[in-house]
Amino acid sequence: MADSSRVLVVNSGSSSLKYAVVEPDSATMVADGVIERIGDGPVADHSAALQAAFEELTESGRPLESLNLAAVGHRVVHGGPNLYEPTLIDDDVFAQLGELEPLAELHNPPAVQGIKVARKALPDLPHIAVFDTAFFHDLPPAAATYAIRRDIAQRWGVRRYGFHGTSHQYVSEEVAKFLDAPLDSLNQIVLHLGNGASASAIAGGRPVDTSMGLTPLEGLVMGTRSGDIDPGIFSYVSRTAGLGVEEFDDILNDESGVFGLGGEKDFRALHKRIESGDEAAKLAYDVYIHRLRKYIGGYMAVLGNTDVITFTAGVGENDAAVRRDALSGLTPLGVELDERRNESPDKGARRISSDGSPTTVLVVPTNEELAIAQACAELIRNPGS
Repeated sequence: MADSSRVLVVNSGSSSLKYAVVEPDSATMVADGVIERIGDGPVADHSAALQAAFEELTESGRPLESLNLAAVGHRVVHGGPNLYEPTLIDDDVFAQLGELEPLAELHNPPAVQGIKVARKALPDLPHIAVFDTAFFHDLPPAAATYAIRRDIAQRWGVRRYGFHGTSHQYVSEEVAKFLDAPLDSLNQIVLHLGNGASASAIAGGRPVDTSMGLTPLEGLVMGTRSGDIDPGIFSYVSRTAGLGVEEFDDILNDESGVFGLGGEKDFRALHKRIESGDEAAKLAYDVYIHRLRKYIGGYMAVLGNTDVITFTAGVGENDAAVRRDALSGLTPLGVELDERRNESPDKGARRISSDGSPTTVLVVPTNEELAIAQACAELIRNPGS
């Protein structure tokens, strides 16, 4: 793969298509954008969305034919039990991706549709699937296994898969670079806090636990997702309120989390509501922080010794209050935040713990598009590895 070759990274959602053109070797973002409101108005479907992305590139002075593309990388949320390495998409793999839709009904179908239209639009380029679940594929059995009947779990592939793996892996490796320390020497907690949110415990570069499970619904409280709930709630609500599986699933994924409790999923708006005295918004924030602290404490116990805690993604990188409140009072556990550093408006990788803190606390921006592009470049260079 020539140094100047670029990767078109495509992230297809149900109503949006995000794209980026990345030079993986120089870690340069050449162009990026998002096409929204698919199925509404002029953007009738994913095919129209991809064409709109091509038009945006042309209008910005970067027509497709000038980009020297080497591959198209597709973010795929769920790879199931068998697809986890970056994978060249042929007809057989494409069929397998379609069969995985029941495992991620909200995420995989639009990804499959995006792959379909991109393969048709760019038939001469290799198309590569990069899976959110890949980094967590080899979780220790005790972390990956649910305590349900073994035959059911084995028959239907029920296990902890974990998600945001591309981000957790990228950030954990960037942490090692920032600290100028060998990756295999560090015990890390990575907190990916965006509209979707997940935590991971990483020992020596290998994940040993993560908060998301069979689906991206488990774990932390998120923008619109509930995170952990008592599974008995479903049968109770089904009996008493008459809600069916699909309706309740929609509630848990789209109408819960801080939005369901406080009416906002954007933390900037949530903070404004709290400042105005909105008690529902305050409760939503408190529940979010409480769950986050439980996972931090739990993962410190799993690791035994925690060298570094890192915040990343939209909320993690930009919300000083969330970082402060998540770590408040943890000095006896070796976590000492420096308030001045935490409040800094800097956007790059930075230390926010005090100089004397036994556990280092960092903010490290994630870059999933770069990580996907680099995974694609590596597969092209070493197809048999």
